[in-house]
Amino acid sequence: MTLNIRQVSFYMAQRKKGLSQDAASTTAGISVRSGRRIEKGQWQQSSERHWRTRQDPLELVWENEILPLLASRPRLSPTTVLEYLQDKYPGQYPDTVRRTLQRRIRTWKACHGEELEIMFRQEHKPGLRALSDFTQLKNTVITLNGRPLEHKLFHFRLEWSRRSWVRVVTGGESFTALAEGLQEALGQLGGVPQEHRTDSLAAAWKNLSEDDHRDQTERYAQLCEHYGMTPSRNNPGRGHENGSVESAHGHLKQRIRQALLLRGSNDFQSLEEYRRFVTQQVLRHNQRNQDLVQQELAFLTPLPRNRCADYEEFSVRVSSSSTINVKFVVYSVPSRLIGLMLKVRLWDDRLSCYVGSDEVMSSHRVRAAKGKRRARCINFRHVIGSLVKKPGAFYHAALRNDILPNDEWRQLWQRMCSRLTPPLASRLMVNALKLATEQEDISLIAKRVSELLLEPGEPDLQKLLKWLGVKEKHPLPDGKVVQHSLQSYDLLLQSGGLQ
Repeated sequence: MTLNIRQVSFYMAQRKKGLSQDAASTTAGISVRSGRRIEKGQWQQSSERHWRTRQDPLELVWENEILPLLASRPRLSPTTVLEYLQDKYPGQYPDTVRRTLQRRIRTWKACHGEELEIMFRQEHKPGLRALSDFTQLKNTVITLNGRPLEHKLFHFRLEWSRRSWVRVVTGGESFTALAEGLQEALGQLGGVPQEHRTDSLAAAWKNLSEDDHRDQTERYAQLCEHYGMTPSRNNPGRGHENGSVESAHGHLKQRIRQALLLRGSNDFQSLEEYRRFVTQQVLRHNQRNQDLVQQELAFLTPLPRNRCADYEEFSVRVSSSSTINVKFVVYSVPSRLIGLMLKVRLWDDRLSCYVGSDEVMSSHRVRAAKGKRRARCINFRHVIGSLVKKPGAFYHAALRNDILPNDEWRQLWQRMCSRLTPPLASRLMVNALKLATEQEDISLIAKRVSELLLEPGEPDLQKLLKWLGVKEKHPLPDGKVVQHSLQSYDLLLQSGGLQ
């Protein structure tokens, strides 16, 4: 009896476990006599089969049609070739031929196919290189108070120790997002590597040519010079050259998704809360490489004393409407700034306004919706003081819908307009907004006013005004009004009372 090497190996493994010849032979599926021959070294290995056991289903087309196709178009897949045969010879090549075709084409490509690109593994050195890239948390919707948050993740990673840092970016792949994320990562790290690599980011590279020394943007060149890093990038379309950060995207994003599942909700109260959540997951991820990080810290250069500017700066004048225009977005400012020239610093997610060196206002950054160029960000607290003095201006105000804080207040305004005259609706809304400026939860004001409006019958205006704390400047006198007869006017005229 001829035996194959697998049967022999399995039999000997059973014997080493302590089984008898009979038990080991039965387990290996051979006779006891064959077991004895194995132990005496008298067994003969079976030869490989070199003949077919069934007819070749591709015999008629392999030489004449498939091989010429593969020779002229070596990238054709087996599925494409099978569909070609099925179209040309209906009913002759069913799907059961697929496995045979896959095996034959794989063998042909191994013997005659085109050369494939080789990936050369690189030797990494501590303190040499850090990489940065932007990525998206696809198929996962993050919401802030129920509203979807459009964002990206800026990912910084040390090549040698694999330490990561992630920052939530609310805009695109801008220079401010790159500068903020990079400087935040270096500050958390406490040192600077020799080289910083990105892909062909428009925020960092002009993408003129690979060898042009002027290809870096001026701001990115200044940022790298400030930290003493040599800027570099991978070749366009060669994402694998940034593999040290690209491959880590998936691990970090999977960790974030799993943490969201454990949390039970993708909704956060604020952007800051979401950022803290992401930071927590990144720190847990870094714990596995803590020993390597400590070793690499010794090879990093010290941080400079100050950060480099990671914002855009503009000079704008405040209009008579108490607004400024920054990159096609209108922001309201306190009315005391009307007519002044402000210095505005614009970051990825916020802006600050200065008079001289004094900060006078800050706000979150707003971007235009998809398909639109302009947007508005109006804080009703900035304009309510003037509206209280002239509430009638609210009804036809160009910024009326933007003055209303949110959709809940806009729905309240629609109810007011449907039940009250325009002057009265404007007066009530302005006073409701004034009361909201004194409360932390402005939703409570909107709900209470809506309840009073929806009471059966005509709205009780006096009750509404009293609840809003509105005092009448000229209250009506008490008592009955006495109406004189028309004859008394005739007598007055006849007596010469009116000259």
